[in-house]
Amino acid sequence: MTYDAALPDLRDDLAERGYARLESAQTLALLNVASDAWESFAASWNDLGSDLYMADGGRYRRRRHAAFRCEDGVFIRKPHQPHFQSRDYNPLNGDVQRWFDPVADATADGAVMQAVFALCARAFAERGAPSWHVEAHQFRIETGKDETGRPTPEGLHRDGVDWVFVMLIERRNVREGVTRIGAPDGTGLGEFTLALPGDAVLIDDRRILHGVTEIHAVDPERPAWRDALVVTFAAE
Repeated sequence: MTYDAALPDLRDDLAERGYARLESAQTLALLNVASDAWESFAASWNDLGSDLYMADGGRYRRRRHAAFRCEDGVFIRKPHQPHFQSRDYNPLNGDVQRWFDPVADATADGAVMQAVFALCARAFAERGAPSWHVEAHQFRIETGKDETGRPTPEGLHRDGVDWVFVMLIERRNVREGVTRIGAPDGTGLGEFTLALPGDAVLIDDRRILHGVTEIHAVDPERPAWRDALVVTFAAE
């Protein structure tokens, strides 16, 4: 699959429904990266720091974060900065400057992240804004017999940006974790599970709510997690 073949369908779905899904094979074909590059990228999720800002007291989330400026499809990394959301969008953890460990340079500059940025720029950034504030988040949600994993503890929500890209990196020994899509009034518009590495969804955050249900371990005696990459675009 080529960009030229896939992008009209993605843009049509975004325009008509407010979101577009990519199956693993489609995403990996679009990214067109070597298997060893993907393996190295996925392995970087094994080195994420704990999220110490969870207002629900949970210690089930690990993450890294980085900010970029995108102009004409070119991404320039910004100095490391906190992640901030208003309580209007995140009633659980909003109105707090949250400092997370930075995404490693090798991860940000690697083939997979750069291919993801290129895909997002083609799908989102050509839609009119002269430049974009872009944030990349590496998430690992852990679960087990002592704690439930909550990918979106704030529930069905908006991120307060323009566009969102979510891609599954790995599911290890987990069940559930269903992605739910909703209208602004909360009416359900669809649900599906990102199950395979590379399964992805692109979202018009101005029109669509999204969330992911809790995850539980298939075998509570073994490590269990859900790894995902989230990239957001907000017009500057």
